[in-house]
Amino acid sequence: MKRTVLLVSHLLALAIGFALGIYALPILVAPSALAPKDIEALMGPAQWTAQFRRELKDSDALHWGEGMVFVGPRSISLLGRLAPGPDYKLYLSPEFVETEADFQRLKPQMLRVGDVKTFENFLVPVPQGVDPSRFNTVIVWCEAFGQFITAAKYR
Repeated sequence: MKRTVLLVSHLLALAIGFALGIYALPILVAPSALAPKDIEALMGPAQWTAQFRRELKDSDALHWGEGMVFVGPRSISLLGRLAPGPDYKLYLSPEFVETEADFQRLKPQMLRVGDVKTFENFLVPVPQGVDPSRFNTVIVWCEAFGQFITAAKYR
């Protein structure tokens, strides 16, 4: 009985440590956030603005975004914050989505723009030949865990 209790307690401690590591590692290895003035200097003319909000259907205490999003022909930037997590990707979508199910349904019609490597004030270059006017929504998605983070409709 004593061995079972010890085994269970050690396995529980290992599981908690692993979970904390998954959560903390992206925070520890994330590059420094850009200052707002640096983003403004780099982003060029933004044609559209939108807002990430915490109260979307599939956003929760661990998966959220907040702040102003600027979409232009050369870059997409955020002046705000995202919940920390691994493997965030920025997508453009032809329709507004706020659930994982809607994301999965529309993913074949979306365009993956690039990686989001910081959790505050990011700037992601738009690949050459991509026309953001063909879409109306910008989405942050956690590719590794298939989690919806946030979205904003910009037109």
